[in-house]
Amino acid sequence: MRREVRYGLIGGAIALVAGGVGGYTLMGSSGDEAPQQEVTSADGKSADGGATVKTGPLSAKEVKTAATGFLTAWQSGEVAKAAKLTDDTEAASTALTGVTKQAHISQLKLTPGTRKGDVVPYQVSGQISYQGKSAPVSYATSLTVERDKATGEPVVDWRPTIVHPGLGEGDTLRTGEGEAPPIKAVDRTGTEITKDSNPELAGILASLRDKYGEKAGGTPGVEFFIERAKSDNKAAQKPDQTLKVLSKGTPGTLKTTLDAKIQAAAQKAVAAKKKASAVAIKPSTGEILAIASAPEKGFNVATQGSLAPGSTMKVVTASMLIDKGLTSPNKKHPCAKYVTYGGWKFQNLNKTEIKDGTFAQSFAASCNNAFISQAEKLHDDDLTKQARDVFGLGLTWNTGIPSFDGNVPVQSDAQMAASLIGQGGVRMNPLNVASIAATVQSGSFHQPYLVSPDVDDRTLAKASRNMKPATASAMKSLMKLTATSGTGAKAMSGLSGDIGAKTGSAEVDNQKKPNAWFTAYNGDLAASAVVPASGHGGDNAGPVVRAILNQG
Repeated sequence: MRREVRYGLIGGAIALVAGGVGGYTLMGSSGDEAPQQEVTSADGKSADGGATVKTGPLSAKEVKTAATGFLTAWQSGEVAKAAKLTDDTEAASTALTGVTKQAHISQLKLTPGTRKGDVVPYQVSGQISYQGKSAPVSYATSLTVERDKATGEPVVDWRPTIVHPGLGEGDTLRTGEGEAPPIKAVDRTGTEITKDSNPELAGILASLRDKYGEKAGGTPGVEFFIERAKSDNKAAQKPDQTLKVLSKGTPGTLKTTLDAKIQAAAQKAVAAKKKASAVAIKPSTGEILAIASAPEKGFNVATQGSLAPGSTMKVVTASMLIDKGLTSPNKKHPCAKYVTYGGWKFQNLNKTEIKDGTFAQSFAASCNNAFISQAEKLHDDDLTKQARDVFGLGLTWNTGIPSFDGNVPVQSDAQMAASLIGQGGVRMNPLNVASIAATVQSGSFHQPYLVSPDVDDRTLAKASRNMKPATASAMKSLMKLTATSGTGAKAMSGLSGDIGAKTGSAEVDNQKKPNAWFTAYNGDLAASAVVPASGHGGDNAGPVVRAILNQG
C-alpha cells in the first residue's frame, strides 16, 4: 500500500445515552471551580457596556459544559451547532461535514474519557460505508477547551486533530477508491520489500505507490485514508496515509534499485544509534542501493534532511581549489592555527596547526584553515558553481521519491569562508553527501535514483561539466590518503584497493556535540551517514558507513 496503516478497530462500541454523550463525568484535574474575573472599563462598567466578560482559568464545570455540548451536537449530526461551539466556525463546519460526506462515516458515537485540565480525550467510533463496502472504525483523539477572549465563554479550540489525531493543517479525512493502486515493490534482484519486513521504508513505499501505482499496472481498492495537503516543497510533501482497507486492490510490481542485503546492513547499523541516517549509492550509475534511518518512524533525514555537512564539504572545496590551480596534493599548503576573514577569526579543532605540510596532509587531517585561508582568492559564487556544475548539488534531482537535493548558496565574507568547510548556509543530507563520494569514485556525477527513469520517462539531472582529469585523479588520492592514514583510517581499517573517505563534524548552535558525518567508497559502492549530536565523524558515523561498505 502507498500509505501506512496505523489505526484499526479498537474494542467494541460503547453505548451512549440518547440525546447526549453518555457517561460524561469528566473526572480528573484539581478543583471544580476556578476563580473568575470581570473585565471592566475605566468608569467601572463592564467591557461591553453591560454584560460581564469572564477571564482567568476555566472551571471543571465550564470545560465539561463546552465539551459535552460540542460532542453531543456533533454526534447528533448537528454540525452547524457543534461548529458554533468552537473558535473557528467555518473550519469546524467544513471538517465535521467531511466526516459524513467525504469519510462516509455513519452511526457516529463519541465516548469521552477522563478530563485532564482543559483537555478532554474521547473515542470516536462508527461505520464506514462506501459503494457496497463497509467496515467498523474506531480511534482515540482529544479536544481542548479555552476561554473566548471576546465573550469570556468556554469554547472548543478548533484543530484538525479533533476529527482524527493524524490530521494536519490542510489534510482531509476520506474514504474512497485508492488514489493509486497498491504496488509490490521489489529490489534489484526481485526480492519483495514490504513495510513489515522493512518498517524504515514505510514512508518511501508510500511515496512510490503515490507516484508509480498506476504505472505499475495495478488496480485500486477502497480505503479509509488521510489525504495530505499539497506542498510546493517537493522534499516536504507527505504521502497520503491509509488508515483502514475496506477492499484490497490488485498490486502492480515496481522494480527499485535497492539491494535487500545492503539495505539490511544499513538499517542494522543505524538502528544501533539513537538517531542516525545513511544512504548507499552505486557510483557508476547513481542507483540508490539503501536508505536507512533511525528511529524507524521519524522524519526521513536520509533523503529529505537539510543539515550542515561539515567537513565532508571539503571534498567539493578541494576539487574547486585544484581545478583553479590554487593547490595540489603535494604542494606546500600550511594550515595556520588562526585565520581571520570577513571579520571572523577561524581556528582549527583543538587549536592545532600544520606548519610545513602539504595540502594532502591538511586534507587527510581535515585541517579547517587550509581551506579558510583560500577564501581571499575566491569569488563569492565559486563554490556554488563547483557544487552545481560538477557535483550536481542544487539541481533538481528526479530520484523517484521526495528528496532534498542539496543547497550551496552564494555567500560573502565570513559566511562564504565558513561554507568552504561545510558550515554557513550549506545544507545537505546523506543522499547528497553519498553522491559527492560517488562522483569522486566514478569521475563524474550520476544523479541518484531509486526507480529507473525508463518507468516514467523522466529526465535525470546532469552536471554541466566534469572535474579536470588531473583534478579527478588528485581527489581520489586525497580521499584514499584519508582512508588509509587520515581521519577516516580507523573506520576504513582492513579495506584496500579502490577506497576513499572523508569525515565531517558539523557544529550546531545550542548543541553540545556536533553532528557526526562520514562518507566513503569501496569500489562501486559509496555511502554516507550522519549521526546527530554525537561528536567526531570518524568515531560515530564511520562505523555505520563501514558496515555498509562491507557488503561491497
